[in-house]
Amino acid sequence: MNRVILAGRLVRDPEVRYTQTGKAVASFTLAVNRRFVRNADQQQADFIPIVVWDKLAEICGNNLVKGSQVLVEGRMQIRSYDAQDGTKRYVTEVVAQDIEFMGSRPTGAAPVHAAAPMNNSNPSPMGGAAASFGSELPPDEEIPF
Repeated sequence: MNRVILAGRLVRDPEVRYTQTGKAVASFTLAVNRRFVRNADQQQADFIPIVVWDKLAEICGNNLVKGSQVLVEGRMQIRSYDAQDGTKRYVTEVVAQDIEFMGSRPTGAAPVHAAAPMNNSNPSPMGGAAASFGSELPPDEEIPF
């Protein structure tokens, strides 16, 4: 099963483009904090590229800004292409199928309506990944490392 659930903040505003056939595609980078870090004084994050298609891409472009806190549910995708210098390049990214605004806006950002989910299929504001997010994690004392 290829399913990815991420919670983090946008590194920059989403970039919305349109394909030649008119399909909207948005891309942004999500900063996801690492939960367990050896040195507790240093917080580390992974920067994960996110791609969103169709109506959800337009919604992201209109409502999300740098610093927005979101929950992303989708699938991992690895694709390759030939660069101009003739080398083969590989790109790993998450193709989002559901994005939920987590309600924490950066200061000075335009208001976003957290009650309306930003997803393609599930009409519930807490549907998809958000309803069960974190419920399967054991308490810290049960983690074997």
